[in-house]
Amino acid sequence: MSPALLAWALAVLLFWGGILLDRPRRWPGRLALRPGSADVDDGGQCDDVAVAIPARDEADVLERSLASLLAQGDDFAHLVLVDDRSGDGTGDVARRLIEDAAPRGRAEVLEGTSTPDGWSGKIWALQRAVEHILAGPEVKRVRWILFTDADIEHPPGSIRALRRLARDEGRDLVSVMARLRAVTFWECLLIPAFVWFFQLMFPFRRVRKDHSRVAAAAGGCVLVSRKMLEAIGGLDSIRGAVIDDVNLARRVKTRGGRLWLGLCSSMVSIRGYERLGQILTMVSRTAFDQLRYSYALLVLTLLALLVLFVSPPFLCVVAAVKDEPLVGLAASVAWAIQTWLVLPAVRHHGVAPRYALLLPVASVFYMWMTVLSAWSHFRGRGPLWKGREIGLGDSGAD
Repeated sequence: MSPALLAWALAVLLFWGGILLDRPRRWPGRLALRPGSADVDDGGQCDDVAVAIPARDEADVLERSLASLLAQGDDFAHLVLVDDRSGDGTGDVARRLIEDAAPRGRAEVLEGTSTPDGWSGKIWALQRAVEHILAGPEVKRVRWILFTDADIEHPPGSIRALRRLARDEGRDLVSVMARLRAVTFWECLLIPAFVWFFQLMFPFRRVRKDHSRVAAAAGGCVLVSRKMLEAIGGLDSIRGAVIDDVNLARRVKTRGGRLWLGLCSSMVSIRGYERLGQILTMVSRTAFDQLRYSYALLVLTLLALLVLFVSPPFLCVVAAVKDEPLVGLAASVAWAIQTWLVLPAVRHHGVAPRYALLLPVASVFYMWMTVLSAWSHFRGRGPLWKGREIGLGDSGAD
C-alpha cells in the first residue's frame, strides 16, 4: 500500500465531504425569482424603477432582450439604452423597437461617448444612462435603478417581481443570475461548471446574510436602490472595476446595505458560446482579477484545482493499476460527491446529467483559462470588454 496515495485520496475525500456538509455552498435552488407570481396588484409600487442598459454591437439580440423589457412598460418610469458606439446598427434597432412598443414608461436610446481614462466601457455606459435618468422629468419618482445587460431576455413580470422582492425583504440590492445558454458541447461542459464555481466562491445564502462578509451580484440583472447607489458614491466608486457586479455588491454591503442574490430559470442569456475560444475570452477577462493579480494566489489556485478537483478520476485509475482498493474507494466516493454537488447546476441549465461527471475535465480548462488571464496581465495587456481594454479608456485599443 502507498501511504502517500492513500493520504492524497483521503484528503480529497475530506475536502468534498466538507463541501457536502457546508449547507450554504449547496446549490441555491430555493433562492429563485418567480416572476409568474408577480401578477398580483403591487399598489403601483413598480413605476419608481428606471432601467439602464449598456449595448455595444447587440443588434442581433435586441429583438428578444429589449422587447422583453418594453413589454413591461407599465412597470418602469424610464428606460435608457446606451448605444456604446456600436458598428452594427444597435441604436437603430433599439429605436425601432421602442417606437413599435410605445411603452407607457419613457424609453429612449442614448448615444455613447468616448470612455474616459480609468473607466471600463460598460460602467461608463451605465454612468451615462444614470446621469441621463437623474436629469430627466421622472427623477423625483425614481427610487430604484435596474442595471441589465443587452443580451438578457426578461420573463413577463420580472421588473415587478424584482421590485416586490426588494420591498418585501427590505433589500438594497437584488440580483439575479440569468440562466446561461448551454447547447453546444463546450457550453454543456463549461457553462454549468462556470456558474457552479461562482456559487462555490460566493455562496448565495451567505450573500443574503447581513452578518456575512460575502458579497456578490450577477451583472446581467442588478436592481439597486437609488439612495444606496448615491451613498456609495455612485458608479464612480467602481469606475475601473473589471468584475463590476461583485465590486458593486461589496460597496453596498460595506455601507450596511442588504443584498439578495438568486437564480431565475426563465430569465435567460441569449448570447451563445459556440466555440471554446469565446468561453476562453469570457473567463480569462476576469480570472486573474479575481485572484487580485497575485502570482502566489495563482499558483495556490492551480494546485488546489489540480489536487482537489481534477484528481479523483486520476486516482481511481492509479488505484486500479496499482491494486490500491482503499485509494480507489476514497477517490470514487470523492468523485461521486463532486458529481452530486454539481448535478443541480447541470440540470438548471438543461444539460444532460452525464456532464456532471466531467467537472474534473472542466476544471482543467478553467486552469488553462486562468493561466492565460495571468499571462495577458504579465504581458501588460488589460482584460477586454467588447473589444476595449478595461480601465484604459480611449487610450486602450479599440
